[in-house]
Amino acid sequence: MARAGPGRAGGARRGQEQLRPPTWEISDSDAEGPASAETPATTRDPAGERRPAAEALRWLRPWQAVRRLAVLVDPAVLEDAGADTLMEALHALGCEPRVEPQRPARSLRWSRASPDPCPRGVPPEVWAEDEPHVLLLLEPEEFVRGVIQLTQVCGPTCSVPWVTPESPACLHLAVIGLDAYLWSQQPRAQETQQPGRPAVTRTKGAVSWPEVEEALVHLQLWENVDVLLVASWQELSQHMCAFTKALAQRPFKQARESGAFPFCTSRRWVAGERVARDGAGLRGAWWRQVRQFNRVSPAVADTVVSAFPSPRLLQQVYMACGTKQERLALLADLPVKTGKGVPPRRVGPDLSRRICLFLTTTDPDLLLDLGS
Repeated sequence: MARAGPGRAGGARRGQEQLRPPTWEISDSDAEGPASAETPATTRDPAGERRPAAEALRWLRPWQAVRRLAVLVDPAVLEDAGADTLMEALHALGCEPRVEPQRPARSLRWSRASPDPCPRGVPPEVWAEDEPHVLLLLEPEEFVRGVIQLTQVCGPTCSVPWVTPESPACLHLAVIGLDAYLWSQQPRAQETQQPGRPAVTRTKGAVSWPEVEEALVHLQLWENVDVLLVASWQELSQHMCAFTKALAQRPFKQARESGAFPFCTSRRWVAGERVARDGAGLRGAWWRQVRQFNRVSPAVADTVVSAFPSPRLLQQVYMACGTKQERLALLADLPVKTGKGVPPRRVGPDLSRRICLFLTTTDPDLLLDLGS
């Protein structure tokens, strides 16, 4: 009898131990035996899934992307005294200007530093290191010589002096002070006619603005080369900063538009009236739908929804109407609740007609609002 007590007590303790819920303690024996089969399955954590996407989005934000964008400047560009304005503007923008030899000379290009490690959920092409855009600075004299060459032989077979097989895919030309240079060459392009000597109307190396415009059209159409004509280094610096900002924002826009429907998010309600499975919220959705019609106040929407709590009920009443005129005027005489001192009013025939056509027509091209 003395031995039976401890035995029963030990059995009771073992029974209590068996009734305990499984714990998350990890040991060498957890992978063996039937206890491992009773371990509950881990649930997916939506917050953990959204964390990499949020991290990638943070890296793609324009203010972060500008810091990872470097402008590679050829040393020959710095030989001009006005280049300091460009370097100061790039520093103020937040990007990193680096002086490195470039081909062709007097050119600038952009390079992007990808984060290490690269965030998940972003296409690899978004983190492309080298941009295909190159900006080539030309002196006015050099550009005028190219204009003369382009205007003499025009067509798709005409060779462009700045475009070679090794040229980048997106080449941009920038000329500083072309207008002032052409004005300075104008007096020398025309000379006073002297007795016994024919008049000289054009000297070697002089061009007119119509010829410049013709060359610009040729470069844009045949060579896909943009030409930027600026008056000073200050204007060039403003263009460089705006172009750099656009390049910094491009990965963010590409990642945002990579999805088929970028405005939709998974497992999250973005906007509008939320409708539950039991039908809660349908009345609010119907109210919002009525409000989407032009010139519909909240009071008018309340009147329509109060009379017909769902569009299905309104459709059934339309089907029970005998004539089309009866359907079009069904909602016209509904009184709208107004405040004290405000004369009473109705829904009106215009809105009644539009709601009727919206719920009964089969013509997708029908114009509901005649006043639009």
